[in-house]
Amino acid sequence: MSGVKRNVLNVKQKLEILPKLDNGESASIDAEDALNEGNTISHSVALQSVETLLDYMEQKEFDYGDITAVRQICVNIRKEMNKQKKQRRIADFFKQQILKGKFLV
Repeated sequence: MSGVKRNVLNVKQKLEILPKLDNGESASIDAEDALNEGNTISHSVALQSVETLLDYMEQKEFDYGDITAVRQICVNIRKEMNKQKKQRRIADFFKQQILKGKFLV
């Protein structure tokens, strides 16, 4: 999963598309064009969105299996975030060692 970036709409793009939906127009082409612009979403934003979905599903009493699946998505996102933190710590450690002259490059 690391290195995989998903395309998302930013707030401005969503605000441009919403009025078209309110007027009964199809905004799918606009959304697709906006996604192709190369926008990406961070793990923290993804986690926040999935947690919001989970809250909604619990409030609306969705099926237990569906809620469990969304919880697992949250767990997977957190695992990926932790992997990236560990990788950053390892990289930072080696940078410090190189700066201290303990490793020759």
